[in-house]
Amino acid sequence: MNRPELADFLRHARTRLDPSDVGLPPGARRRTPGLRREEVASLAGMSADYYTRLEQSRGPRPSRQMLTALARALRLTQDERDHLFHLAGEEPPRREATSTHVGPGLLLVLDRLHDTPALVTTDCGEVLAQNALSRALSGDVLARPPRERNLLRRYFLDPSVHGVFPPEDRPARAREHVANLRAVAAARPADPVPAALVAELLAGSEEFARLWSEHEVAVRRATTKRFLHPSVGLLELDCEVLINTDTHQHLVIHTARPGTESYERLQLLRVVGLQDMSAAVRDHQV
Repeated sequence: MNRPELADFLRHARTRLDPSDVGLPPGARRRTPGLRREEVASLAGMSADYYTRLEQSRGPRPSRQMLTALARALRLTQDERDHLFHLAGEEPPRREATSTHVGPGLLLVLDRLHDTPALVTTDCGEVLAQNALSRALSGDVLARPPRERNLLRRYFLDPSVHGVFPPEDRPARAREHVANLRAVAAARPADPVPAALVAELLAGSEEFARLWSEHEVAVRRATTKRFLHPSVGLLELDCEVLINTDTHQHLVIHTARPGTESYERLQLLRVVGLQDMSAAVRDHQV
């Protein structure tokens, strides 16, 4: 691990970012350019003290998970992310057909969507990034262990997810998930990721196995979803899916139609949900 070079790289990456680049308000006048250390730490899900020690060349060797979080927080390109791993004495993640690295351009778009829930996933349902309102709507997926960040795995193998959707909507959601995964697996037969997910779900879920045997195929596109939120109630949201064919990543955007009850409830969620999240962040940093 090259601590001095790592510290220097982190400082330069931090100072080239404006708060607006990561969806933060400008706040009080800043004496130096870029983000504050505590802001980077919060975005990466670590303590400010831990991050400060990294920038001062006296921190412990960061884990691979922590390096990935830093690369996302600092909006690093894929080459810069690989450099970060090298400086920490780690082998960079293998560049696969399905990339798990979200480019800074896509993250910038995500951060600018202040008033609507949005997230980035792989075409196999792996959640890679969320904006604040997405976390308020469905929880902070990236705070869960890596195996619990896949939407399909949780949908078919985790009973706690059932309460997120009205019971009458669940069959249609399940059918959409299976049909999309079949299309992905067929399009990339040499990619082990969708094949492994299919095998796991076939072994673990009778519902998935039954739907898989029906051989329905449908690439994920625009639809309407209903969510049951414990604080604001039922929300009916239009779901748009923007696809990056190079990385097999999806930008999923949920919007409510103006003038509807769901629109009013989504505005309420911006206040209630984001306040709850701010309190959780403060508790985490204490």
